[in-house]
Amino acid sequence: MSKTIYFVAGEASGDNHGAALMRSLRELDVDLNFIGRGGPQMRMIAGKKFKNWIENAAVVGLWEVIKKYGYFREKFRETLNEIEENKADAVVLIDYPGFNLRLARTLRRRSAKRKIIYYISPQVWAWNRGRIKKMARFLDLMLCIFPFEAELYNKSRLHTVFVGHPMVERLRTRKLDIERDPNLIGLFPGSRRREVRKIFPILIETAGKLHQQRANLHFEVAAASEALASKISDTLADAHVREGLFRVVTDETAATMQRASLGIVASGSATLEAAYFRLPYALIYKVAWPTYLAARLVLNVRYLGMPNVLASKEVVPEFIQHRAKPNTIAKAVLQLINNPAARDRMIFEFDRIVAKLGEGGASEKAARAIVEELGAT
Repeated sequence: MSKTIYFVAGEASGDNHGAALMRSLRELDVDLNFIGRGGPQMRMIAGKKFKNWIENAAVVGLWEVIKKYGYFREKFRETLNEIEENKADAVVLIDYPGFNLRLARTLRRRSAKRKIIYYISPQVWAWNRGRIKKMARFLDLMLCIFPFEAELYNKSRLHTVFVGHPMVERLRTRKLDIERDPNLIGLFPGSRRREVRKIFPILIETAGKLHQQRANLHFEVAAASEALASKISDTLADAHVREGLFRVVTDETAATMQRASLGIVASGSATLEAAYFRLPYALIYKVAWPTYLAARLVLNVRYLGMPNVLASKEVVPEFIQHRAKPNTIAKAVLQLINNPAARDRMIFEFDRIVAKLGEGGASEKAARAIVEELGAT
């Protein structure tokens, strides 16, 4: 008998993970119907009825969400209606905690029978571990990508499976047999429009400082989409940068991370991707001040970048908010350029961090766990 799974992903990384999960589910059980909302990759697998809302849904920070409150309230109602109308047997929520945790609570109040499954655990351990016990009341299954998360959730008696990080299997297929360009610096300004708007001007100025010190350096900017590539190119034109100093590429993040000798990476999934590809880098992040101040009140972790969180120490230097200054970042990058031993130490730590993410097959393991949960009575 056919069963319907409703998926919700709200960011580009969630779209990547969701698409891989869908493919693995198809291999296990062809009698599954996929609906929901996510991005272009998930829509390609699920079909035309699947909604691609990533461009509007992928916002970060308290202030940004408040400004789009009306939009999210409308989409929340639409999502609930779609789940009910399609009589979904299960809902798979992929990361995106601001929307998905609220959705899970509401769905549980409406039905005790429908399976509610969370994939890519929300990082509540970073800001409110007390929520874990509450989550156990409205989730049926938690699929974790970091081993320490599984330990935390299992203590709350929430059925939890550590599947490993889906990044490993995806990036393994993107390894290239190429040499690094010793004069190429990779710039990774984020996958959201607001991130790029806040962060990329700092990267342009930082690149200028680096070029003043090292005239042979050039820069490659990895854009997450054609729309962001256009925005980045417009920003470069407005800044009147020297022709040929920057190259903007789309959908080549993995390749840029393997071509470049060093990088400057916006906090997010790209920080672990850079570690996987053994690219030494400095981490940057900047958001609206209300968002930053609100985060400072609730966060109880010492580091923002996941490599540093997993290592429990500063493997990569972090330049957050008021510390994200071109002079300071350029100095850190120059230190890495001039100190091969420091680069080697960072790469050694990257290898240890990546080893914690599992050996691959995360999507397949997650798919098997979901099928088992759907078959449970």
